[in-house]
Amino acid sequence: MAAAAAGILSLGLAQHDPQAALGGASIPADLVLLGTGWALIVCGIAAWVRRPGSRFGRLLVAAGFAWFLAEFNNPGAGSEALFTTGLVTYAVCPVLVAHAALAYPGGALPGAIARAAIALGYASTILALGLAPTLLVDPMSHGCSQCPHDMLAVASQPALASVSSVAGLDFGLVWTLGVIALALVGIARASPAARLVVAPVVLSAAAYLGLVAADYGHSIGRGFLSTDALDDQLWLGQAVALAALTLGVAATWTRARHARTTISRLVVHQAESRGEGGLRETLAATLADPALQLAYPLRDGRYVDASGRRMELRSEPGRAVTPLLRGSRTVAVLIHRADLLEDRGLLEEVGAAARLALERERLHAEVRAQLEQLRASRARNVETADVERRRLERNLHDGAQQRLVVLALAMGLLRPELEDEAAAELDAAGLELREALGELRELARGIYPAVLTDEGLGAAIQALAEEATVPVMIDGLPTERLPPAVEAAGYFLVAEVIRRAVTSMVNVSVRCSEGRLLVEMDSAGTLTGDLVDLEDRIGALDGELAVVHSATGHTTIRAEIPCVS
Repeated sequence: MAAAAAGILSLGLAQHDPQAALGGASIPADLVLLGTGWALIVCGIAAWVRRPGSRFGRLLVAAGFAWFLAEFNNPGAGSEALFTTGLVTYAVCPVLVAHAALAYPGGALPGAIARAAIALGYASTILALGLAPTLLVDPMSHGCSQCPHDMLAVASQPALASVSSVAGLDFGLVWTLGVIALALVGIARASPAARLVVAPVVLSAAAYLGLVAADYGHSIGRGFLSTDALDDQLWLGQAVALAALTLGVAATWTRARHARTTISRLVVHQAESRGEGGLRETLAATLADPALQLAYPLRDGRYVDASGRRMELRSEPGRAVTPLLRGSRTVAVLIHRADLLEDRGLLEEVGAAARLALERERLHAEVRAQLEQLRASRARNVETADVERRRLERNLHDGAQQRLVVLALAMGLLRPELEDEAAAELDAAGLELREALGELRELARGIYPAVLTDEGLGAAIQALAEEATVPVMIDGLPTERLPPAVEAAGYFLVAEVIRRAVTSMVNVSVRCSEGRLLVEMDSAGTLTGDLVDLEDRIGALDGELAVVHSATGHTTIRAEIPCVS
């Protein structure tokens, strides 16, 4: 409503005295006056709503109102308040546009030089061209009989007012050309992604400021800005440049909206057809960042990828970390090229489009992380149990077994000194001792065979086959050493199948292929009991165990265990 009122009021003032106005002389000029100001204000309001934290939208709104204020110093204004307002603010639109362009899109000026140039612009337009002449001379008292009274005039110093105006024009050339140079340097130094966003807006603003600079140069000779034929032509060119600026801003929004639509379709496709990690590939393709990563937060503060594996959020050169929020909660974290931060609108659109898919994949990642924790816990339990088995075997071998061996030797040395009856009793005790020693050795081997630790899986299975009570045919054994947990899982699987085969022959094949230990066994009969405990041991190593009972009574066991040769 304020924009509509300001535009209509400005048009009315311009039409009241077209000779002293930039617009109002014709219907096309009227349309240019209203269309340019309203386009700036509407575009600024939209930018303000989209990004409330950025100054860009507010500056664009102010520039739109300032475009209308340029007509308020019309001698035919008929209002002292409007006329005085126009005298102070008629030249402020260019510096507001310059400020908005240099601050686009984030809203902050890029450095000290930019801040100095904009400060000089405000000083020259508001103070030197506007406020100082308004305070120093009243146009009505110096030949402008049509002009309303200048409400701020406190002195009659036309010479000083002229000096101030000329200084404002001189400084106007300096700051406009300086801002143009800064804008072009900023575009040249920007990354391709940032250049795609800022170039349409900043180049349009630079073209506008170039026309303003030409108007300043044209006006220096007469000492003030006026409305001759060249001024009118430059004004029309400025309107075209400002229209291009608003179209550039709208094009950025259109691009972001298109990206959102595109990624929405891709996300739906990914959800229907791709497995874990597909969303990352979709986002990487849309944002043109093959190295893009997605991390999902867990309740304990850790981050995991789509498969549930732990991730570390590290700061690296050229990379940035952006949280994607749902309300105040972080749904995911995007690790991407740093220059994408310069196109925040695109990131926001992507985040909005992918939010549901991100939430879905986050829940899946959380479940996978829990499964990974469970798998790791099972693996640790198996490893701990094997360590304890090896400790018990060593204790039996180095402790009780050695003591029994020493005792048997001592009894053997004592026997020649005994009589026949005592010697017979000692022989009987020695027999019992040897049987106990054999059982102890068998117990130690069952807990954890020393040959498995010392010589590896192949030798341990060979020894197992030699001591088995059923025929065992070996088709192949690994010669390389494998991780202890893998060797233990393979050994105990073969040992249990042989033990439970009872009377039937067992064929055994053990080999490594493509980073996995393959154990294949075939028994001519059924096995007693199940292999659930072995399935748990193999599953803890992320392996698989399959048992197939055929109609003919054969049992086939196949296990695959990940390993490193």
